[in-house]
Amino acid sequence: MYVLSVANQKGGVSKTTTVQALGVLFRERGRGVLCVDLDPQGNLSFAMGADLDEVPTIYNVLKGEVGVRDILQRTGSGDVLPANMLLSGADAEFTATGREYLLKEALGQIAGEYEYVLIDCPPALSILTINAFAAADFVIVPAMADVFSLQGMAQLHDTISSVRKYCNPHLKVAGILLTRFNPRTKLSGHIQQLLDGATKSMDTILFRTYIRSSVSLQESQYQRENMFDYDSRSNAMMDYAEFLKELEVVVNG
Repeated sequence: MYVLSVANQKGGVSKTTTVQALGVLFRERGRGVLCVDLDPQGNLSFAMGADLDEVPTIYNVLKGEVGVRDILQRTGSGDVLPANMLLSGADAEFTATGREYLLKEALGQIAGEYEYVLIDCPPALSILTINAFAAADFVIVPAMADVFSLQGMAQLHDTISSVRKYCNPHLKVAGILLTRFNPRTKLSGHIQQLLDGATKSMDTILFRTYIRSSVSLQESQYQRENMFDYDSRSNAMMDYAEFLKELEVVVNG
Protein backbone atom coordinates (compact mmCIF):
# COMPACT_ATOMS: atom_id res chain seq x y z
CA MET A 1 0.00 0.00 0.00
CA TYR A 2 1.46 3.32 -1.10
CA VAL A 3 0.46 6.41 0.85
CA LEU A 4 0.74 9.70 -1.05
CA SER A 5 0.20 13.08 0.62
CA VAL A 6 -0.71 16.05 -1.57
CA ALA A 7 0.56 19.13 0.22
CA ASN A 8 1.40 22.80 -0.09
CA GLN A 9 0.88 25.40 2.63
CA LYS A 10 -0.38 27.78 -0.05
CA GLY A 11 -4.11 27.54 -0.71
CA GLY A 12 -5.75 27.46 -4.12
CA VAL A 13 -3.11 25.33 -5.85
CA SER A 14 -5.44 22.40 -6.67
CA LYS A 15 -4.49 20.02 -3.86
CA THR A 16 -8.07 18.80 -3.49
CA THR A 17 -8.61 18.58 -7.25
CA THR A 18 -5.38 16.60 -7.63
CA VAL A 19 -6.39 14.09 -4.96
CA GLN A 20 -9.85 13.69 -6.43
CA ALA A 21 -8.64 13.37 -10.03
CA LEU A 22 -5.97 10.82 -9.15
CA GLY A 23 -8.47 8.87 -7.08
CA VAL A 24 -10.96 8.72 -9.93
CA LEU A 25 -8.29 7.75 -12.47
CA PHE A 26 -6.79 5.04 -10.26
CA ARG A 27 -10.30 3.67 -9.81
CA GLU A 28 -10.95 3.73 -13.57
CA ARG A 29 -7.83 1.62 -14.00
CA GLY A 30 -9.03 -0.95 -11.50
CA ARG A 31 -6.73 0.09 -8.68
CA GLY A 32 -7.89 0.02 -5.09
CA VAL A 33 -7.70 3.61 -3.84
CA LEU A 34 -8.79 5.45 -0.71
CA CYS A 35 -8.96 9.24 -0.44
CA VAL A 36 -8.41 10.84 2.97
CA ASP A 37 -9.68 14.35 3.67
CA LEU A 38 -7.41 15.94 6.27
CA ASP A 39 -8.51 19.52 5.62
CA PRO A 40 -10.96 21.10 8.12
CA GLN A 41 -12.70 22.81 5.18
CA GLY A 42 -13.87 19.38 4.00
CA ASN A 43 -13.76 20.34 0.32
CA LEU A 44 -12.70 16.88 -0.82
CA SER A 45 -15.50 15.27 1.18
CA PHE A 46 -18.04 17.61 -0.38
CA ALA A 47 -16.73 17.23 -3.93
CA MET A 48 -16.75 13.44 -3.68
CA GLY A 49 -20.37 13.45 -2.55
CA ALA A 50 -19.77 12.21 0.99
CA ASP A 51 -22.55 12.39 3.57
CA LEU A 52 -21.56 15.18 5.97
CA ASP A 53 -24.71 15.37 8.07
CA GLU A 54 -23.95 14.37 11.67
CA VAL A 55 -21.63 11.50 10.77
CA PRO A 56 -18.30 10.54 12.37
CA THR A 57 -15.26 11.79 10.46
CA ILE A 58 -11.49 11.50 10.45
CA TYR A 59 -11.52 13.78 13.50
CA ASN A 60 -13.26 11.07 15.51
CA VAL A 61 -10.75 8.51 14.25
CA LEU A 62 -7.79 10.65 15.33
CA LYS A 63 -9.48 11.13 18.71
CA GLY A 64 -9.65 7.34 19.07
CA GLU A 65 -13.43 7.36 19.33
CA VAL A 66 -14.11 5.21 16.24
CA GLY A 67 -12.17 3.11 13.74
CA VAL A 68 -11.42 3.86 10.10
CA ARG A 69 -14.05 1.43 8.84
CA ASP A 70 -16.67 3.23 10.94
CA ILE A 71 -16.29 6.42 8.91
CA LEU A 72 -15.38 5.07 5.47
CA GLN A 73 -17.87 6.16 2.83
CA ARG A 74 -18.20 4.69 -0.67
CA THR A 75 -19.31 7.34 -3.14
CA GLY A 76 -19.70 7.67 -6.89
CA SER A 77 -16.20 9.13 -6.97
CA GLY A 78 -14.60 6.45 -4.79
CA ASP A 79 -13.89 5.60 -1.17
CA VAL A 80 -13.24 8.50 1.19
CA LEU A 81 -12.56 9.21 4.85
CA PRO A 82 -14.42 12.52 5.30
CA ALA A 83 -13.49 15.60 7.33
CA ASN A 84 -15.23 18.61 8.84
CA MET A 85 -14.48 21.78 10.78
CA LEU A 86 -13.82 19.88 14.02
CA LEU A 87 -10.30 19.34 12.68
CA SER A 88 -9.60 23.07 12.86
CA GLY A 89 -8.57 22.81 16.52
CA ALA A 90 -6.19 19.90 16.00
CA ASP A 91 -3.01 21.78 16.93
CA ALA A 92 -4.44 22.78 20.31
CA GLU A 93 -6.32 19.55 20.95
CA PHE A 94 -3.81 16.87 19.94
CA THR A 95 -0.95 17.49 22.36
CA ALA A 96 -0.10 14.06 23.77
CA THR A 97 3.18 12.29 23.06
CA GLY A 98 3.03 10.50 19.71
CA ARG A 99 0.50 12.89 18.23
CA GLU A 100 2.47 12.88 14.96
CA TYR A 101 1.53 9.23 14.37
CA LEU A 102 -2.24 9.32 14.90
CA LEU A 103 -3.05 9.03 11.19
CA LYS A 104 -0.39 6.41 10.52
CA GLU A 105 -1.76 4.25 13.31
CA ALA A 106 -5.31 4.71 12.02
CA LEU A 107 -4.38 3.72 8.47
CA GLY A 108 -2.77 0.61 9.88
CA GLN A 109 -6.31 -0.67 10.45
CA ILE A 110 -6.77 -1.07 6.69
CA ALA A 111 -3.22 -2.05 5.73
CA GLY A 112 -3.25 -4.08 2.52
CA GLU A 113 -6.87 -3.31 1.66
CA TYR A 114 -5.95 -0.59 -0.85
CA GLU A 115 -3.14 -0.17 -3.35
CA TYR A 116 -3.06 3.60 -2.92
CA VAL A 117 -4.07 6.03 -0.18
CA LEU A 118 -4.25 9.70 -1.23
CA ILE A 119 -4.25 12.35 1.51
CA ASP A 120 -5.57 15.88 0.93
CA CYS A 121 -3.59 18.09 3.32
CA PRO A 122 -4.74 21.45 4.73
CA PRO A 123 -3.11 24.66 3.45
CA ALA A 124 -0.88 24.93 6.51
CA LEU A 125 2.18 23.22 7.95
CA SER A 126 0.20 22.08 10.99
CA ILE A 127 0.04 18.92 13.08
CA LEU A 128 -2.41 17.56 10.50
CA THR A 129 0.11 17.99 7.70
CA ILE A 130 2.84 16.47 9.88
CA ASN A 131 0.53 13.49 10.48
CA ALA A 132 0.08 13.15 6.73
CA PHE A 133 3.85 13.24 6.18
CA ALA A 134 4.51 10.77 9.00
CA ALA A 135 2.08 8.33 7.37
CA ALA A 136 3.19 8.87 3.76
CA ASP A 137 5.65 7.22 1.44
CA PHE A 138 5.62 10.17 -0.97
CA VAL A 139 4.62 13.83 -1.05
CA ILE A 140 3.23 15.44 -4.20
CA VAL A 141 3.54 19.24 -4.21
CA PRO A 142 1.04 21.04 -6.48
CA ALA A 143 2.15 24.58 -7.31
CA MET A 144 0.99 27.38 -9.55
CA ALA A 145 3.36 29.25 -11.85
CA ASP A 146 3.50 32.41 -9.76
CA VAL A 147 6.03 34.07 -7.48
CA PHE A 148 4.10 33.14 -4.34
CA SER A 149 4.58 29.44 -5.04
CA LEU A 150 8.33 29.92 -4.84
CA GLN A 151 8.20 31.68 -1.48
CA GLY A 152 6.87 28.74 0.50
CA MET A 153 9.09 26.02 -0.96
CA ALA A 154 11.92 26.52 1.56
CA GLN A 155 9.54 26.28 4.53
CA LEU A 156 7.88 23.18 3.08
CA HIS A 157 11.29 21.64 2.51
CA ASP A 158 12.27 22.35 6.15
CA THR A 159 9.09 20.69 7.42
CA ILE A 160 9.62 17.60 5.27
CA SER A 161 13.27 17.41 6.40
CA SER A 162 12.17 17.61 10.05
CA VAL A 163 9.61 14.83 9.56
CA ARG A 164 12.28 12.70 7.90
CA LYS A 165 14.61 13.26 10.85
CA TYR A 166 12.16 12.64 13.67
CA CYS A 167 9.16 10.69 12.32
CA ASN A 168 9.54 9.11 8.89
CA PRO A 169 13.05 8.63 7.48
CA HIS A 170 11.69 6.98 4.33
CA LEU A 171 9.55 9.94 3.23
CA LYS A 172 10.27 11.11 -0.33
CA VAL A 173 9.07 14.09 -2.35
CA ALA A 174 7.69 12.54 -5.53
CA GLY A 175 7.86 15.90 -7.29
CA ILE A 176 6.36 19.33 -7.89
CA LEU A 177 3.28 19.42 -10.12
CA LEU A 178 2.40 22.62 -11.96
CA THR A 179 -1.36 23.24 -11.87
CA ARG A 180 -3.64 25.77 -13.59
CA PHE A 181 -0.75 26.22 -15.97
CA ASN A 182 -0.80 28.33 -19.11
CA PRO A 183 2.30 27.50 -21.18
CA ARG A 184 1.73 30.47 -23.49
CA THR A 185 2.63 33.19 -20.98
CA LYS A 186 6.21 34.34 -20.46
CA LEU A 187 5.76 34.46 -16.69
CA SER A 188 4.65 30.82 -16.56
CA GLY A 189 7.73 29.74 -18.47
CA HIS A 190 10.00 31.79 -16.21
CA ILE A 191 8.45 30.42 -13.00
CA GLN A 192 8.64 26.92 -14.45
CA GLN A 193 12.39 27.33 -14.82
CA LEU A 194 12.75 28.67 -11.29
CA LEU A 195 10.72 25.80 -9.83
CA ASP A 196 12.81 23.35 -11.80
CA GLY A 197 15.83 24.85 -10.06
CA ALA A 198 14.14 24.65 -6.65
CA THR A 199 13.70 20.90 -7.02
CA LYS A 200 17.43 20.36 -6.65
CA SER A 201 17.44 21.67 -3.08
CA MET A 202 14.47 19.42 -2.29
CA ASP A 203 16.10 16.37 -3.92
CA THR A 204 13.13 15.87 -6.20
CA ILE A 205 11.86 16.70 -9.70
CA LEU A 206 9.48 19.01 -11.49
CA PHE A 207 7.04 16.68 -13.22
CA ARG A 208 7.11 16.99 -17.00
CA THR A 209 3.32 16.92 -17.10
CA TYR A 210 1.49 20.11 -16.17
CA ILE A 211 -2.22 20.57 -15.49
CA ARG A 212 -4.19 23.11 -17.48
CA SER A 213 -7.20 24.96 -16.10
CA SER A 214 -10.59 23.37 -16.65
CA VAL A 215 -14.04 24.75 -15.95
CA SER A 216 -15.59 21.29 -16.23
CA LEU A 217 -13.58 19.99 -13.25
CA GLN A 218 -14.88 22.85 -11.12
CA GLU A 219 -18.41 22.16 -12.36
CA SER A 220 -18.18 18.46 -11.49
CA GLN A 221 -17.00 19.33 -7.98
CA TYR A 222 -19.84 21.80 -7.51
CA GLN A 223 -22.31 19.17 -8.76
CA ARG A 224 -20.60 16.55 -6.54
CA GLU A 225 -20.27 14.23 -9.54
CA ASN A 226 -17.53 11.86 -10.67
CA MET A 227 -15.24 14.18 -12.68
CA PHE A 228 -14.25 11.41 -15.11
CA ASP A 229 -17.89 10.66 -15.94
CA TYR A 230 -18.67 14.38 -16.10
CA ASP A 231 -16.05 15.16 -18.76
CA SER A 232 -13.28 12.65 -19.34
CA ARG A 233 -12.01 14.65 -22.33
CA SER A 234 -11.44 17.94 -20.54
CA ASN A 235 -7.93 19.35 -20.84
CA ALA A 236 -7.24 18.96 -17.14
CA MET A 237 -8.54 15.39 -16.94
CA MET A 238 -6.38 14.37 -19.90
CA ASP A 239 -3.43 16.10 -18.24
CA TYR A 240 -4.04 14.23 -14.98
CA ALA A 241 -4.16 10.95 -16.93
CA GLU A 242 -0.70 11.72 -18.34
CA PHE A 243 0.51 12.77 -14.91
CA LEU A 244 -0.69 9.48 -13.42
CA LYS A 245 1.57 7.56 -15.81
CA GLU A 246 4.53 9.69 -14.77
CA LEU A 247 3.68 9.36 -11.09
CA GLU A 248 3.45 5.57 -11.20
CA VAL A 249 6.97 5.40 -12.63
CA VAL A 250 8.26 7.51 -9.72
CA VAL A 251 6.34 5.59 -7.06
CA ASN A 252 7.15 2.14 -8.38
CA GLY A 253 10.80 3.05 -8.85
